Formats: sequence, C-alpha cells, structure tokens
Amino acid sequence: MTVSTETALAIGIPPGRPRRRPAQKTVGSVVWHVVCIVLLAGLLYPVFWLLGSSFKPGTEILANASPIPWEWTFDNYAVAMQGVGPLSLWQLFANSMSISILTVVGNVFSCALAAFAFARLKFRGRGFLFGFMIMTIMLPMHVVLIPQFIIFNNLGMIGTILPLVLPKFLATEAFFVFLMMQFIRGIPRELDEAALIDGAGPFRTFGSIILPLMRPSLVTTTIFSFIWSWDDFFPQLIYLQDPSTYTLQLGLRLFVDQTSASSFGPMFAMSVLAILPVVIFFAVFQRYLVDGMATSGLKG
Repeated sequence: MTVSTETALAIGIPPGRPRRRPAQKTVGSVVWHVVCIVLLAGLLYPVFWLLGSSFKPGTEILANASPIPWEWTFDNYAVAMQGVGPLSLWQLFANSMSISILTVVGNVFSCALAAFAFARLKFRGRGFLFGFMIMTIMLPMHVVLIPQFIIFNNLGMIGTILPLVLPKFLATEAFFVFLMMQFIRGIPRELDEAALIDGAGPFRTFGSIILPLMRPSLVTTTIFSFIWSWDDFFPQLIYLQDPSTYTLQLGLRLFVDQTSASSFGPMFAMSVLAILPVVIFFAVFQRYLVDGMATSGLKG
C-alpha cells in the first residue's frame, strides 16, 4: 500500500515506501486465527468422525478412533438405503418432510397473525395475554407433555401426525410470535393509517401492507421451524404409533433395535443421510437467516 507524497510527508513517512503493520499486531492476528481454527476443529471433530465412520467396515469403527478410514466401503450406505424392515428410506424421508413442511406453514401463518394482533390491534387483555405468552417460553416441554397427551388421546389423534402439526396452526410457538412482533413494531404506523384512510380493514392491512414487509422475519421463522421439526425426536416417539408414519429419527431407533449394536456402520450412514437435508437447507438460506435475525431481533 502506498500513500501520496503530501500525506507521507505530513505523517513522517518517506514518499513511496509501503506502510508496514507492526510485528506485534501481525503475530497477534496469527495466534488468534490459529486458536479459532483449533476450536473449530474440536467442535467439528464429531461431525468428521461420523462422516468417516459411515465409510468404515463394522470391525474398524471401534478400533479406529481417527475420522479417516483405514479401509473405505460403501456397503453401509447400500444397507441404509434399504430402510428399516418394511419401511424404505424414502418413506421415512417423506414422512419427515411432510411433518416439517406442515410445521413451517402452520408457524408462519399463525404466528404472523398473532404477532400482528399484539403489535397493531388494541383489545382488552392484550398485555396479560402477551405476558402469558412470553412465560410459555420458559416452560419446559416435559411439563405440558402429559396434559397434551391426555387431550389428544381424548380427541382420538394419537397415532397420527395431528398432535405434531395441529398446535403449530394455533400460534403456540411464542418465540416466533415475539420475533415477528418486534419486526412489525419497526414498520411505520403511517402505512397502517394510509391503508385505513383508503378503507382497508385489519385483514386487508395485514395481507397487503404488513405481510409483504415481514419477509426477513418470515424467512427466519421458516428456517428455524424446518430445522427444529426435522431434528425433533421425543414428541414423535410419543405420538406416532403406526410404523407407516415413522420419521427418519424414529427409523434410526428402529434400525438400532432391529440390527443390534453390531451394525454401527449402516446406522452412521443413515445418520449422515438424515442430517443432509438440514445442512443443505441451512447452506441455501444462511444469508436470509442472518438478515432476518439482524432486522427482526433488534427492532422495537
């Protein structure tokens, strides 16, 4: 990097000589990057080990602690592609995808409506309902599991995907409601007033004015809803009783139970296949996730 003659003379540097960074800053920067790389390698080691173990023979998995196989084999993926018993891998994948998509649609639709109501509409008990909704974030899922199971059992929904999907259409995810409400509060109220002057009601204002401007928060809700639903296991274990409705996560459990502890290789191969959609989904929408969190969580 060179500087002009006037600037160089003003700061006491001979003209034309490149400015050098102090050696202390250079060493500090190198040390910082090395530490970050070491920490990253430690965090990603289980992922690399899982990926490498999916290509190892069964006799090598416990003997070789390195993520790099001594002997490469693709038989584990061939067994994993066959599925579990009568359930094929594609059926398990389709069940997981259907539940995740319905979860995304339900959360985006219902939480957007609830957020608009809390942010823009005035009704009796709004403060109490909002505070009660925020308190549900701190409530563990296991506390309400038994009452929810009793309700769904009385409604005859146990054994179907309805207990996993139906609550998402009732704005039960307080985190997403709060996220969208914070974003709506950052939208100028003059737009609502202009729509009201033109004769638009609350639903027209929401659909034509607010909803198109909520794209960052909607994308954030979509990403988190898909990832959390896809990785979910315990509610699916409780509510899904028909093997034809099992997801990939339940298929992994059945795979281990059926083939015993000696088939680690196919189990790891199926695990890699199970996390691929999440990795691809996050890689595609990573930029939208960062933008959505930056524009949604800091407003209000």
